[in-house]
Amino acid sequence: MYRHWYESFLPKSRDGDSGKSPLLHSYTEVFSGFAAKLTARELNAVAKNPGFVRAFRDQTRYLMTTHIPKFLGLRNGTGIWSDASYGKGVIIGLLDSGIYADHPSFDGDNIAPPPARWKGSCMETRCNSKLIGAQSFLEEDDDPSDQQGHGTHTSSTAAGNFVSDASYHGMGAGTASGVAPGAHIAMYKVCADGECNDSAIVAGLDAAIKDGVDVLSLSIGHLGSLRFDKDPIAISTFSAISKGIVVVCTGGNEGPDSHSVNNDAPWILTVGASLVDRSFDIGVNLSNGKCIHGEGLSQVAKPRSKMYPLLYSEERGKFDYMDNHVVGEKIVVCETDTTRENIDNIMSAGAAGVVLLNGESNGYTIELEDYNSSVVQLSTDDGAILRAYATSTNSSAGAIFSYHNTLLGVHPAPVVASFSSRGPSIDIPGVLKPDILAPGLNILAAWPPGTDSILGPFNILSGTSMATPHISGVAALIKSLHPDWSPAAVKSAILTTADAVNSTGGSILDENHNKADAYAKGAGHVNHW
Repeated sequence: MYRHWYESFLPKSRDGDSGKSPLLHSYTEVFSGFAAKLTARELNAVAKNPGFVRAFRDQTRYLMTTHIPKFLGLRNGTGIWSDASYGKGVIIGLLDSGIYADHPSFDGDNIAPPPARWKGSCMETRCNSKLIGAQSFLEEDDDPSDQQGHGTHTSSTAAGNFVSDASYHGMGAGTASGVAPGAHIAMYKVCADGECNDSAIVAGLDAAIKDGVDVLSLSIGHLGSLRFDKDPIAISTFSAISKGIVVVCTGGNEGPDSHSVNNDAPWILTVGASLVDRSFDIGVNLSNGKCIHGEGLSQVAKPRSKMYPLLYSEERGKFDYMDNHVVGEKIVVCETDTTRENIDNIMSAGAAGVVLLNGESNGYTIELEDYNSSVVQLSTDDGAILRAYATSTNSSAGAIFSYHNTLLGVHPAPVVASFSSRGPSIDIPGVLKPDILAPGLNILAAWPPGTDSILGPFNILSGTSMATPHISGVAALIKSLHPDWSPAAVKSAILTTADAVNSTGGSILDENHNKADAYAKGAGHVNHW
């Protein structure tokens, strides 16, 4: 009925008529409206119809673990996990890049059937009691499977089932689970190749409301600022909240600049990213007897035993990455903006290893990448120490790596990640954003096989995209305990119980280990139960 009414707004004859309807999506829950492909002339004609209110230009938005449940105080058989039955009966809807349904994180064993109110469906995907819905809202793509990995990662973080012997090439080993392992997952595929159009996002939100989800998780952000009344996603999420659905969104990865936070509407639960007390430690042992601790995802069981000379050049042109006579049998010290291609060239030319130094803005935030070679990443301060040593007049300056795999209980933690966007809101500075911090640095979670050259079944990623599903899972636990609570009550419970101090009892710090302000941490870090 609605579709026919919406089509009545469209021009009867079209510019360059192909015979194909310009109507892409029709919306009934978030607001009354539709998405259509129109020329400027056609839009002017549509705008003259009685009942026309406003048109939004379709915009593109972007896609912004084993130890984490323990860090959050979630333990099997006790506490809120036990009290909330691990999120039993709650449905988390995720708008993302799809899902790899065959991953063991989405196994339906020991998961109760979905509640009777569930009205969703699965398209071209195997569903069960865990994964109860999977739909695609992309034009000419009705396959909800995940070709990118992002949606699989976020889904398992929010509500993945227990998976034993999980790790990333032996690191971060343990039993993996989402924050609400007993909850149900519904995937609404609205993104491809890292890009998500507003028209598809609104369609996904519209469907999720109809389907009966309890929590909506959007690890999607936009560049720049949008006024709420001109932002169809802000308007749509307001409709979802008015229908009792908790909406959790990413705060963005444009930090540490101020006024960089997005998804800043006051009704949204906006999430920033933190570091936790885990390190994938590699020591850079210097010939002067000192050790600088960095991190790396490529670790070897039997490292080389001799010291290697350190080579650093502020001007890249001073040495040729491909020249074995220059870099061969040396540890090359590089700035963090060195490309993966140059690192590969350095290692191919016979270097013993590479050390990447954080840029000034990153501070102590080490956002790990797997370079498939002997690469160590250092914080800004530790990098300055190594740079000074490598460029000293000491002719015997050398180093050797020592590999320590996974260290837990690293202090201080939590710490605000450098990339986590900061408030205040540009359009309404009085709105305090982000609302809350959650783990978002070097998070291990499910991954499709062979995606982005990662074999899986787990991958380590960073971003407020990774922090958001942690809060979505917490919201699901609260909804399981208090199904009658409103989104405002759930949000209030999370914010008013947030931790204001770190693991040492001191203030939560920012990426430079200075005291983090409210525009960096919001109300604090999600509570350790």
